[in-house]
Amino acid sequence: MDWQAFYLRWLRVTELTTTRYFLIAGGAFLLFYVLLKNPLIRRRIQRKFPKPNHFYRDILFSLVTILIFATIAALVFVVLRPYTQLYNDVESRGKFYYLLTFPMMFILHDFYFYVIHRFMHLPKLFRFVHRVHHLSTNPSPWTAYAFHPLEAILEAGIIPLIAFSFPVHPSALGLFLLFQFFYNVYGHLGFELFPKNFQRTWVGRWVNTGTAHNQHHEHFHGNYGLYTLIWDRLFGTLRKDYEQKYDQVTTRPSPSKTPQTS
Repeated sequence: MDWQAFYLRWLRVTELTTTRYFLIAGGAFLLFYVLLKNPLIRRRIQRKFPKPNHFYRDILFSLVTILIFATIAALVFVVLRPYTQLYNDVESRGKFYYLLTFPMMFILHDFYFYVIHRFMHLPKLFRFVHRVHHLSTNPSPWTAYAFHPLEAILEAGIIPLIAFSFPVHPSALGLFLLFQFFYNVYGHLGFELFPKNFQRTWVGRWVNTGTAHNQHHEHFHGNYGLYTLIWDRLFGTLRKDYEQKYDQVTTRPSPSKTPQTS
């Protein structure tokens, strides 16, 4: 094993993921929790805001998660690379196939997340593993990577799963993981960005909105999906009050008082 190559890749992924975490999650926090906190308060899913110590806790767990993600990524891209289906030359399979891998990764990750998420809600696993993420019953952008180390390993499992499942270019995988993080931040944002009645449109009824995932954090049951509600609808785990909650969040008037902190 080339330990130098492994270390250099690990260091590069750690630096990249840490930068991404603070730029994207931090940027969302600055925008929605500081600069536009009051103008956008009517789109706040839970009216109260988390306390500062919740942010610090989530950041600490997220930094541990980043180290685990970097380790698994380095293992896949360096140690296991000869056994994966990663390929280097885009032209060898064509640009159409390169683009096709994005919906392939999207579907695979969406289903993988739903399965492991429901698995982690088994009582013993929830208590010892997934409970860390659910300490944020009122999540913020900093919650996106706030996992127990064992959950971080499961979450990072999508990287080797994709690399071994079908031919994929490393840059496509990297771009997909960037998209994943953006959507993860939106899911934990605490504000609903989609418009009124979106959840009833042909597209919107399949999209996992910030409201849907926020309900999962608040109530601990139902709405297990990542990008879509396909599996929640198929397996009957979509919360019955989801559409009502979405209506409530997207139609309420702006309050006259400054929001409280929970």
